[in-house]
Amino acid sequence: MSTTETAGSGGEKTWFGHPRPLALLFTTEAWERFGYYGMRALLILYLVEHFVFADRVANGLYGAFTSLVYLTPLIGGFIADRYLGNKNSVKLGAVLMSAGYLMLAFTGGDRADPFVTIGGARYEVAIEKQGEETTQYVVADGQRHRIIGNEDGSLTLEGAGGALPATVAQGGYQFDAERNPISVILLFASLGLIIVGNGYFKPNISTIVGDLYSQTDRRRDAGFTIFYMGINLGSIFSQFLAPIIAGMYGYQWGFALAGFGMLFAAIRFQLASANLKDYGNPPADAPKRGLVILIGSLLAVPVIWFLMNNAMEAASHGGAHDAAGGIVGFLMAQPLLGQIMFGVYILAMVGLPIWALAGLDKEARSKLIVAVVLCIFSVVFWTLFEQAGSSLTLFAERNTDRNLGVLPIVGEYVMPAGQAQVFNPLFIVIMAPLFSLMWNWLGARKLEPSVPFKFVIALALVGIGFLALVFGAQFHNEQFQVALFWLALAYFIHSVGELCISPVGLSMITKLSPAKMVGLMMGVWFMSSAMAQYAGGIIAQFASTETVGGQVLNPEVSLNTYLGVFQTIGIWGLGAAGVLLLLAPFLQKGMQGIR
Repeated sequence: MSTTETAGSGGEKTWFGHPRPLALLFTTEAWERFGYYGMRALLILYLVEHFVFADRVANGLYGAFTSLVYLTPLIGGFIADRYLGNKNSVKLGAVLMSAGYLMLAFTGGDRADPFVTIGGARYEVAIEKQGEETTQYVVADGQRHRIIGNEDGSLTLEGAGGALPATVAQGGYQFDAERNPISVILLFASLGLIIVGNGYFKPNISTIVGDLYSQTDRRRDAGFTIFYMGINLGSIFSQFLAPIIAGMYGYQWGFALAGFGMLFAAIRFQLASANLKDYGNPPADAPKRGLVILIGSLLAVPVIWFLMNNAMEAASHGGAHDAAGGIVGFLMAQPLLGQIMFGVYILAMVGLPIWALAGLDKEARSKLIVAVVLCIFSVVFWTLFEQAGSSLTLFAERNTDRNLGVLPIVGEYVMPAGQAQVFNPLFIVIMAPLFSLMWNWLGARKLEPSVPFKFVIALALVGIGFLALVFGAQFHNEQFQVALFWLALAYFIHSVGELCISPVGLSMITKLSPAKMVGLMMGVWFMSSAMAQYAGGIIAQFASTETVGGQVLNPEVSLNTYLGVFQTIGIWGLGAAGVLLLLAPFLQKGMQGIR
């Protein structure tokens, strides 16, 4: 008998003491996450450097994409429960996501051509990059004039004069790029396939894991812990490899690596799914709607394309920065997706407590209100935490010294910006077992913090992480680059915060929700995550800085812009932690003895 295959109770063959199908689900999820996080490590940089979108547009698109990634599992889970079953839904999701990644890899086209409009006239922009040094030029009458960005937002054009002024005031110029419209359409279609596929894949493979165990099986939590490790292992390898491949051979090959990982997951699950036996099968009385669901899934892609295109246009015309009309004006300035997200979420967060007051008994009402309050605070945490894929990645690219010096075998190594995201899953893999032991040790002594206090710790740490980065930035070098240590430290602190909130969130919802409302409240939890992703895109838009061809004009201005936003959201994190700390005793009382 091998070390990985042992006999369970009743002579059943197990995998590390767990049902053998867990091995299939573990490896499938690891390869799926390899694909997703490999793509995510590159996406914001791809939008900025290949499509040459302005920062506010790229960050808006990133937020729209990730919010839909978290929203569609609600629909995918519903369809699986009613029609397809979890197993068939995973298969469908894997195929759609594989198609999306591979389309993203091979349909990007040529890089967009940047230009600038000055005084109503349009001029070509040329970019030279030598190592980490980038120089931008305005080309006029065959002459190249170096662009220098000034702290007041104006531009200096070296050697210019006459029709092309030597100095252009802020607001007197507009950078943009000529993009292949077909490439943009295919970009949004690729992201649409990934979003729809994720909606089928993500909730249903987790459901199958749960089905492997009875409610009383003591191995259940450990099984999910193993499954969670698969998620992080997949993301570690992809976030390490994809940026290297993209840097060496181009973004298309980085996305191709992600696509092949996802394709391998699809093939593995398809070939080995018979080992799942009856786990995840469709309901016995489920109507046959496979063809209708497939057609509906494909038709959802142009709907997503419309929402992404609308988000792009809104961000191009101001988006998050247009708050002249107060809160109402701010909401109206959002793209259609944002208006829907904010509208539905506000109605849910206001409507649920009102309904609870009228429709539930005192104990159930009390627990439901606590769940709603914690959902709201979870939005704050994930809004700040998810800067990792947007503003923090751009900060790593522009204002972080990523030179690791001379390493064995590889020689001098400069870490790709997208690779910085690997810090989070690496820290999670290292610390998750330690946290599990710590919570058990504290629990045995009745010292384990309550759920609300764990949320307090998480919010405080996400704020402290950003403030630590701001503190470290005062030691920047002459190129206005911060030592990589400070970015890694921020990721470490954020990862500790994640371990205080992520593992307990879903468990909290199941414990506090009335039996007849567990599904609804689970939907609210996932919608909170989607709302956080969208809000995170808005925060990242405020961290936008002026770029030419995806490269910043003035690294000092860029650094100050990022640090101003990071300091603000760091204070917000601490402030939210303080508010929740004050509420914690009342919330704990409202939980009616549940910890």
